[in-house]
Amino acid sequence: MSSPRTSSTRRTRASQPHPDADEAGFLSLTPERSRVLVAVAARPAAFGLTTFAVLVLVTLLTSGGDLAGASGAVAASWLGAHQVPLVIGKTSLSLLPLLPTALLVWLAGRECAQAAEPDCTKADLGWIVGAAVGGPLLVTSVCLAVAEDASGVIALQPPNTLAAFAWVAVLYLLAAVAGIAIRIRRLLFVLLPVPDWAVSGLYGAGRSVLRLLGCATAVVVVSFLAHVSRVDDTYQSAGNAVGVIGLTLLALLYLPNLVVHTVGVLVGSSAHIGAASFGVFSVVGGPIPAFPLLAAVPTGPAAGWWLVLLLVPAAVGVLGGLDCARTSTDRITAPWATLSSAALASLALAVAGAVAGGELGTFGRVGLDLPIFALITFAWLAIPGYAGLVFARWFLVPVGVPPADYTDPYDDYDDYYASSDHADYYADDDYYDYRDDRSLGYDRPELEDALDAELLDEPAAIETDDARHDDPMADIVDAEVVETDLPDSDRVDGR
Repeated sequence: MSSPRTSSTRRTRASQPHPDADEAGFLSLTPERSRVLVAVAARPAAFGLTTFAVLVLVTLLTSGGDLAGASGAVAASWLGAHQVPLVIGKTSLSLLPLLPTALLVWLAGRECAQAAEPDCTKADLGWIVGAAVGGPLLVTSVCLAVAEDASGVIALQPPNTLAAFAWVAVLYLLAAVAGIAIRIRRLLFVLLPVPDWAVSGLYGAGRSVLRLLGCATAVVVVSFLAHVSRVDDTYQSAGNAVGVIGLTLLALLYLPNLVVHTVGVLVGSSAHIGAASFGVFSVVGGPIPAFPLLAAVPTGPAAGWWLVLLLVPAAVGVLGGLDCARTSTDRITAPWATLSSAALASLALAVAGAVAGGELGTFGRVGLDLPIFALITFAWLAIPGYAGLVFARWFLVPVGVPPADYTDPYDDYDDYYASSDHADYYADDDYYDYRDDRSLGYDRPELEDALDAELLDEPAAIETDDARHDDPMADIVDAEVVETDLPDSDRVDGR
């Protein structure tokens, strides 16, 4: 009969990951982990397909259309939501809405972040990333086959297979990496040889991007309300009430595209819709699609007061410099965090501008002048940002003083996971029992019984020539660990 201490030791070793888990390959795929990976692979794809199917069926039923092309429409919706260029009839369409893309990427990143644990192995991370990318790729292959089969029923040409797989793989790979990196960011910052100024610059870039997008959204709303009288003209071809509702929903899907283009206008670049272009310095006329959201696009010559809009990126740049002063050790002679923040924010916005644009049939190219947009954005964030850093170092925060009011911007991200129902989903997995469950918002059950001990001998003494000195390490304790069953659990103590 094994002693309680031996049982405790055996259970502790069994609950810890095997030291060769990274080299186990397929052998490391346990049933519990398989259940987690199925959720990572299937949930975002199932949500997307279900939503697209419902929208397509509602649209066809309310418009009295034929359901024969429903499967092809669902497949085209899935491909379009992942920015795969489509050809409908003879019209090339690569200007696709960003909102469904952002939602699907966010869902995939959320699943990966919930599946990743702070002490997960490389094999765990590999399985999570593989599941996050493999599930959508499988759905994409099916949608490509359905689109090719439906090309004889609806006016949809089969898209490029390589482009479709590339877009889906890149989007979900970025989602998986971003979700896992945010989840275990503190561990990554410790393990990776990343300087402190780069970490501060990364956080500062995220805040600057969000501020610019928020200001651009406000400008779009104000401009839309100022030109709301032109909205009626854009609904002339909508037909009945169902068409009006469908056109309105489609306009909402393209709202992030217009917001990104508005950021380009705010920094002094220009946005193009075919031959027409718009900026704070000039407006060039041209044909514009009759689309409700485009009622916010200004017409006529540029007004002189539009130059006031340039204060927006300047203010965002100054705030970015102040943030870097509070969260980094940037000096006036070495503003590395400030410059890296401006560079990363410019890169992120340039990528968003590239995805937000595309070809729109006979109207031509819609989008931003990307090289000019990236350079101007970097200048607005770097130069005023440096001014904000200098001001902070002179008057607010000296170098080396830790910021007392700084909080990690992703702490709310962790709190979200702590309160989510998904924490309970992973709490049932035996594979995750050895993890630090407090990171998911619940604590391990504590043993109810305390240590049962008895002091047998008095403190021993060390004899010397002239004196006796008590030895504090000479206490002899006979102790026995008394284990009980875990509360609220079906498990036993193993004895």
